[in-house]
Formats: sequence, C-alpha cells, structure tokens
Amino acid sequence: MSFNRLTYLPTNIGPELVNLEKLLVQYNKIRSFPTSIGEMRSLKHLDAHFNELNGLPDSFVLLTNLEYLNLSSNFSDLKDLPFSFGELISLQELDLSNNQIHALPDTFGTLDSLTKLNVDQNPLVVPPEEVVKEGVEAVKTYMGQRRISMLEEEEKKKMEEEMEQANAGWLTRTTSKLKTYVADVSEYLGSNSPRDPYLERQL
Repeated sequence: MSFNRLTYLPTNIGPELVNLEKLLVQYNKIRSFPTSIGEMRSLKHLDAHFNELNGLPDSFVLLTNLEYLNLSSNFSDLKDLPFSFGELISLQELDLSNNQIHALPDTFGTLDSLTKLNVDQNPLVVPPEEVVKEGVEAVKTYMGQRRISMLEEEEKKKMEEEMEQANAGWLTRTTSKLKTYVADVSEYLGSNSPRDPYLERQL
C-alpha cells in the first residue's frame, strides 16, 4: 500500500489480517496505527517510513514475531516509542532515523535479537552520541545497565519509604503510650486515694 495518500489504516486490520507477514505502507500520510495492529501476530516485516506517525499504540509491543521495522523519516512527528518496546523479542533490524526521538525506551536493552540499528538524525540524549557510535551492542548494553540502575534506585527509594512509614508508626505508638502514661499519672496525682510508696519514689 506504499506511495499513496493514506491517512489511516482500517481499525479492524488486526483481526482481519492475522496471517499477514509483510506490510508495506511507506510514503503515505498515516498519523497513527490502529490499536488492533497488535493482533497481527504473524507480522514479521513492517515498513512505515515517510509517513506522519506521531507515536505507536501500546498494543504494538504484542508483535512478538516482528523481525524488521522501519519507522524512519516521520520527521517532526515521531518523538518517542512505547515503554514496553523491549518486548519485541524477535526484532533484528530497526530503523528510526530522521525523527525527533530524544530517548530510547528503558526496556530497549532487552532486544536480544537486534543486530542492526539506525538512529541517525535524531536529537538523542539517551543513549549519548558516543555510545551510539560504538554500535548496536553498545547501545543495548548501555540501556540495559541504565535500566538496572533505575530499578535499583526505585528499590532503594521504596525501602526508604517503608522505613519512614515504620518509624512513623513506632513514633505514633510511643506517643500514644506516653499520653496514656501521663494521663494515668495525672489521674493518680489528682486523686484522694491512698498513695503507693513505690510509685511515689518513681515519680
């Protein structure tokens, strides 16, 4: 369906084309894929370069048999990829050149099958340019280590929050007990009942 003026694909394309393995829609004006594209589980080759894509639906990551993906030259429209992009476990070739992507998804390091990557002409910050120049393996390693560091930081923050909550609970219980003790002492001192010699010494 390449070289047309298509602005969208049918909303039911997924369930209607479950056996399709190759989809070529380059050189159109498509702004988004329908959510149902995630049901095209047999899809191995998708070329959508030179369109106006402004993103991918979250269901896109269900295309676990996808081996080749070209999203290049969507220019100012394509700025990011789904967080779970790393679930495209069969992906071998990926072209993201000529877009406006600032950062690859944190799950990018799990794309174990990826051997070819083109991210030229993007304002990439993550990963940095020097890593990109070293090649696809360096990019995957960098993103994998970044993900691990983020998970460790999240775990550390979670533990600190749990400690704060535990300390706050302890302080609340201690304060409550102290108030009860003070109330009992005040009641004792204000009463006319016989005094306890031991308690008097403690007070």
